[in-house]
Amino acid sequence: MTPGAPAAEPVEGSRMTLMDHLRELRTRLIWVLSALVIGTLLSMLFVDPLLRFILRPLTAAGAQPMAIGPTDTITIFFKVALTSGAILAMPVIVYQIIAFVSPGLYPHEKRNLLLLLPGVMLLFAIGAAFAYFILLPAAVGFLQSFLGDLILQEWTIDRYVDFVTRIVFWIGVAFEMPLVVAFLARLGIVSGPKLLGFWRQAIVIIAVVAAMITPTVDPVNMALVMAPLAVLYAASVGLAYLLYRPRAPRDFSQEEFIPAKYKE
Repeated sequence: MTPGAPAAEPVEGSRMTLMDHLRELRTRLIWVLSALVIGTLLSMLFVDPLLRFILRPLTAAGAQPMAIGPTDTITIFFKVALTSGAILAMPVIVYQIIAFVSPGLYPHEKRNLLLLLPGVMLLFAIGAAFAYFILLPAAVGFLQSFLGDLILQEWTIDRYVDFVTRIVFWIGVAFEMPLVVAFLARLGIVSGPKLLGFWRQAIVIIAVVAAMITPTVDPVNMALVMAPLAVLYAASVGLAYLLYRPRAPRDFSQEEFIPAKYKE
């Protein structure tokens, strides 16, 4: 604003009403569902190679899953297609979430949030790869050999696919922790000293999360999950120290938050 110029007048109706928020949410949900449907339809063309890829840790251990119901194979077909479709649609889903919350952010915060999108996808892919190539072979090998001389190990296809997708998904989500913390620190919501002072509780939470993700209670598989989570937490603390900035109070009366399409 030019020095000496009068202060900007508040814009009438500059804040979105509840119905405006609901309309905006409906639009975002339509985009998300459309992306999910398109991704699922595309994934149906590649269910066979995808399923072979999911089964590789089990077949490498010398086992093969079985179907015990007449519709199990059909259920698995659609489950794999839907899961793959959700992964393909994830960029659209994350973008729509960002677009929905961005009106309440400063312009530079909006830019930072959009710049996070490639990083979110990259870290999720790294976490999923870690779970698939490192954690799963160790977990499957242990489970197949545990009491194997007394009990015949024959796993059903539905439980095995649920088991794989749960581990891969949540480890991928956990790997996004540093990026989320970095963004929150940039907003002034979390700081390095606060996170560092929380380290005892963080270790307990990491152990609980590892126990929920890990299919076994043995210390080897627990350590395989806890170790990267602890490293990610330490990296998050370091990023919070580097990027934390106190957030200045915001004057909502001088800004316009309602999208142009609602200012009729």
